[in-house]
Amino acid sequence: MSGGRRKGGVRATFHTKGHLIDSGLLSRALDTVLQQGADYRIRRLDVGTSRAEESEVEIDVTAPDQTAFEQVREALMSLGVTERDGQPARLAPVERDGVAPEGFYSTTNLETRVRIDDRWAVVAQQRMDAAIVVEGPRARCVKLRDLRAGMQVVVGMSGIHLTPSTEARPKGGAFEFMSGEVSSERRLAAQVARVVQTWRSVRAQGRRVVLVPGPVVIHVGAAPLLARLLRAGLVDGLLSGNALAVHDCEAAWFGTSLGVDLETGRTVVHGHMHHMRAINRVRQAGGLRAAVEQGLLTGGVMHAAVTAKVPYCLAGSIRDDGPLPDTEMDLLRAQEEYARILENVGLVVILGSMLHGIGVGNMIAAEVGTVCVDIHPAVVAKLSDRGSAQSLGIVTDAGAFLAELCRQMLPG
Repeated sequence: MSGGRRKGGVRATFHTKGHLIDSGLLSRALDTVLQQGADYRIRRLDVGTSRAEESEVEIDVTAPDQTAFEQVREALMSLGVTERDGQPARLAPVERDGVAPEGFYSTTNLETRVRIDDRWAVVAQQRMDAAIVVEGPRARCVKLRDLRAGMQVVVGMSGIHLTPSTEARPKGGAFEFMSGEVSSERRLAAQVARVVQTWRSVRAQGRRVVLVPGPVVIHVGAAPLLARLLRAGLVDGLLSGNALAVHDCEAAWFGTSLGVDLETGRTVVHGHMHHMRAINRVRQAGGLRAAVEQGLLTGGVMHAAVTAKVPYCLAGSIRDDGPLPDTEMDLLRAQEEYARILENVGLVVILGSMLHGIGVGNMIAAEVGTVCVDIHPAVVAKLSDRGSAQSLGIVTDAGAFLAELCRQMLPG
C-alpha cells in the first residue's frame, strides 16, 4: 500500500505497535505523512487477530528533502510513530541555569525511550513540556527552570522512541466521550461503574487516586459527598485552588456558597460577605488545619481532608480573595507540591475545574487514567483531548456524578 510515487529524496522506516486500528492511529499517521508533503509505503502490517491483541506496522517514508523529512518525522513522533534503527540521541550541555541548549527535544506525555550509545533507556518522571537530561545510562524529564549548567540534554529528534497510547476503545464504552444528549441517569450510572472499576483497580495496584475539584462542587451542594469519599480513605490527594476551600468553609459556617443558600437556592441578604468572613475566620485561626484542631471548622471537604490526613495543595491565582493562609501563592512552589502529590498516581478525577485540570494534565503521563467531569461539553472536550486512550469525558453535573460515585463506592 503506497501513498505516492516519489522516487528520490530522504527515506526512512518508521515503526509503531498498539491498537492501531481501533484507536485510528494508523490512518492518522498515513494522513500526516501526506499532509507534510511526503509519501509512504507500508512495508509490513501485522493486524491483531482479536480485540486484545496489538497490531504492528512498519512504514517507509520518503520526503523530498532533509527539511521536509525533519518535519514529517516530528509530526509522526508526536503520534508515537518512531524512526526504526535511528542514530543515538544527540546531547548538548546546559551552559546557563534554567536555559536549555538550542533545539532541545521537548517532551510529550507519552512513554519515552532515549537511545544512549547502543541501548534504549526509559525516560523517568515522564511529563509534557520538559527537557530530557541524560546522566550516564539513565535519562529523566527535567523542567526548564530546574536545568543546571553542565547537564547533558537531548537535542533534535534522533534517538527518541515514543510508545503511543492506543488502548482499545470499544464503541459506546467508558472511554468514549459523552454528549449531553446521551448523558441520562442510566448512562451516567454505567459511566461511573467503569470509573469505580478503574478506581479500585488502581488502588489495588498500590497506585494513587487524586481528585481535582473546582468550587462548583461546593456551589451545587456536593461538599458532603466529596467529604464522604475523603473520610472513607478512598482518596490519596486533593489538588485545587483557593476558591474550593473558601466556599467550603463558607458553606460549613453559613450554609451558603457565593452568598446563595444551599438549601433554598435563594440569595441571602448580605450573603456576598460570607466568603470574606470565612476567610477572616481561617486567617484568625492560623490556617485550615488550625481551624479544625481548634474545633472551629467541624464539617466540609477541607475538614474531611485534614482529619483523614489526605494530602492537599491549594494553588493560588491573581483572582484570589484573602487568600487563605494554606493557599500557596508562589506558583513554582505550588507546581512542585502538585507534582509531589501526583507521584505514583494511577487515576486523576477532575470535577468542574478546567484551570487546575489542564495544569494537572500537563504533569502526568498519558498512561494515567483521567476522568473529566463538567456540565459544559466544550470543557470536557478540552480537558479530555490529551492524546490519551485513558481519558474519559463525562458531560454531567459534578453533584450528580459524586452522588452516583458515592452510591456505588459507599453503599448504605
